[in-house]
Order: sequence, then structure tokens, then C-alpha cells
Amino acid sequence: MVLKRDGRREEFAREKLLASVQKACQKRPVSEQAIAELIDQITDDLAAKHDREIPYQAIGRAVMDSLRAVDPVAFVRYASFYRRFEEATDFVEEVKNLEKKHDTLTARLPGL
Repeated sequence: MVLKRDGRREEFAREKLLASVQKACQKRPVSEQAIAELIDQITDDLAAKHDREIPYQAIGRAVMDSLRAVDPVAFVRYASFYRRFEEATDFVEEVKNLEKKHDTLTARLPGL
């Protein structure tokens, strides 16, 4: 079962997870095989860490951590939905955080 943001509980649906990751990876150089492997890994990790109920935050974090390693654009796309970005500054801030945490070799552009 998944404990949703609004307090509801619903059956875990692998298909919903797959659809959200496919949407984030749309028109990105991420193969269907890579997406399937990512979904397998996420579901295995969630099952190992949670007995009966999985908080929606755990699913979101697992997807974002996995997407960050696969494709940074797909990561930001997913994060924008999961974190409910409402302003362009939300995107900019997430990209800045992504660069700080995972790109220590690239010189920063002025203003970023």
C-alpha cells in the first residue's frame, strides 16, 4: 500500500510508477531497457525497506535518486512534478542544487 500525500491509501501500482518515469524520460536518451531496470531496482529497494505501507515521499526520493544518476533532465522533470514546482525559480534552484552535488569538475557559468 502507498500512503498518499492527502492521507489516502491505495494499492502500489507499478504501472503508475513506470508511466511517471517514462514521462520524465520522454525524448531523452534513456532506453526502455534502462527504464525497466530502474523500475525493477526502485521496486526491489522499496519492498526491502518497507513492510506494508510505503510513504509517497519514499517513492519520490527513490525515483529522483535513480533518475539523477541516469539523466539530469529527466530528474528535473520528475522533481518538478513531485515537488510541485510553481515558478521558474524553482527549476533554477533545483538545477543549481544538481550541479553543486554532482558536478564538481565543470566550471560554473556566471550567474548560476
